[in-house]
Amino acid sequence: MKILSIIGSPHGEKGNTGKLIGEVLKGAESEGAECETIVLKGDSIKPCLGCDLCHKNGRCHLKDDFEPIKEKVLAADGIILASPNYIFHVSGQLKVFIDRCSSLIHCMALEGKYGASVVTSGGGDEWPIVQYLNHFLMVSGATPVDGVWATMGTSEPDTQVPEENREQAYSLGRTLVNAWKEKRRFAMVEKVQEEHRKRMQELINWYKEEWTYEYAFWKERG
Repeated sequence: MKILSIIGSPHGEKGNTGKLIGEVLKGAESEGAECETIVLKGDSIKPCLGCDLCHKNGRCHLKDDFEPIKEKVLAADGIILASPNYIFHVSGQLKVFIDRCSSLIHCMALEGKYGASVVTSGGGDEWPIVQYLNHFLMVSGATPVDGVWATMGTSEPDTQVPEENREQAYSLGRTLVNAWKEKRRFAMVEKVQEEHRKRMQELINWYKEEWTYEYAFWKERG
């Protein structure tokens, strides 16, 4: 299994979020996964302009790192999204990336992939952000298996992941790989995806003259 992790943190792999996702990756690697990590520090992906060109031709016209990262996402079997809690939401770095994934959501292009979410904070309220990230994975077509979160306070270099959270993260990594191996299905995920699929097919059929790439994508799927 090939897993791509995307960390939306200016502290990268050395920060609290990077440390927690590192424990997830240890668990995944113990089950034989190959892991790659991409850090979004805020200078590699531009904000979405809302121009709709990705719906028309399947690619974004902005010249930055989004398309190369998107190709890595599409080539992976598993996706892990990780962010610190910045004012009750994902970091701006990760949100900019998610905003650029509009066409992936419209086409549910991550179908068949499995995923997980990782969130850290200095004072709590991580769970709603995990839910947000897992919902993004679902409507993009992927199957999130779970998430892990930790309140870690200070971001000093010597901050350690609490033992309980470390064990949870390691277990999540193993679960992600084994769910992919076994092609596990989750009724709640399938319900959300079926509702989203119907919505997207109706929406894209309505805009078929403008969103030519996405209309052709769904038409090919029948």
